[in-house]
Amino acid sequence: MARRDMGKVVFLDLVDRSGKIQLLLADDRTGPVDINLGDIIGVCGRPARTRRGEPLLNVDEPPVLLAKIRRPLPDTFHGLTETETRYRQRYLDLLVNEETRADFELRTRMVTAIRRYLDEHGFLEVETPILQPRYGGALAEPFVTHSNELDTDLYLRIASELYLKRLIVGGLERVYELGRDFRNESVSYKHAPEFTMVEWYEAYADYNDTMARIEELVERVAKEAIGTTKVTFRGHDVDLAAPWKRVKLIDALEEKGLWTRDEADLRKRLEERGIDTSANVSWSQLVDHALSQAVEPELIEPTILYDYPVEVSPFARATDDDPSIVERFEYFVGGAELGNAFTEINDPDEQAERFAQQEADKGGQQGDPDYVEALAYGMPPTGGLGLGIDRLAMVLAGKDNVRDVILFPALRQREG
Repeated sequence: MARRDMGKVVFLDLVDRSGKIQLLLADDRTGPVDINLGDIIGVCGRPARTRRGEPLLNVDEPPVLLAKIRRPLPDTFHGLTETETRYRQRYLDLLVNEETRADFELRTRMVTAIRRYLDEHGFLEVETPILQPRYGGALAEPFVTHSNELDTDLYLRIASELYLKRLIVGGLERVYELGRDFRNESVSYKHAPEFTMVEWYEAYADYNDTMARIEELVERVAKEAIGTTKVTFRGHDVDLAAPWKRVKLIDALEEKGLWTRDEADLRKRLEERGIDTSANVSWSQLVDHALSQAVEPELIEPTILYDYPVEVSPFARATDDDPSIVERFEYFVGGAELGNAFTEINDPDEQAERFAQQEADKGGQQGDPDYVEALAYGMPPTGGLGLGIDRLAMVLAGKDNVRDVILFPALRQREG
């Protein structure tokens, strides 16, 4: 990655994933050095140190050319800085930018730590279908494809939730899946059409147990991946250590003057704040919009927002004292949501009613009769959670755009 000619001696910087070492090639031992920046070589020599104490290899034999570069590297001193090129040609970004390599190694350590935590706590890692005859587990627009063999349309999953809960019915009790989900929706600094999630489901647990577990997991994963719980994300210094702040959703909206169950009144309050509600066709969508515009951006320190209206949470169990409020929470860092969790509905009749309610809401999707039938065989009380792997990687790496933590992000095709 660097070459310095000094008379009959050539110094090269040899770089691989383990780091960098300087090579000393003397003309009387190796002959003329016909090596270009970016060539892949093998060398044999004796270890030594430079005057500054840095590792050095005195090369004894002519270097072996293993692969010849055919195009010149970008500026190796300043690195590859043009954003679109970094995303489109990630291999170049990784090749010349040490920081990029470090970010993706961090992400791998993070994923390994998540798996280790769940494995140690008795969870089984499983695999569920990516191609599904019905899509569910979230309110989202799916990608659709067609199976020639089955002669039917299939959907790329938007979540693994409903299949994982079938496994709880089957007696596996603690399961998780770490994999890709797909949503055919808008792209933003925190949204990508394909993204990585870990979802887990734990029998004989509720959302209070799950709150404690996600706090513990994130704290431990941060320590293992970056050595500390203190990070800088989106210009804010935050500490991921447990316990996190906890706020009821209704209290958060009331503080902003945005809590009302009257759809017309809520729309009026939002529009008075300059918030466009033309795309919101129901009260539940207005509530979600109010949260995203007025509440979430101010949740800087790790915060759990809990107890949601039933209308926006078709899979969460109602609280014991108020059937209009369900045991659901979302959790945030730096004004960005990291994930979502419920105490799951385990009554098949109640779940069927929720599916019907969701389908009646314009933009809602169909229910899943097979899942309802599965619940009829009995699912123990269960706590479930989804964690966005890409978003947690953004937090730990201090990146403001999700494309910086996805190796090959989706991009528009180049014109021409």
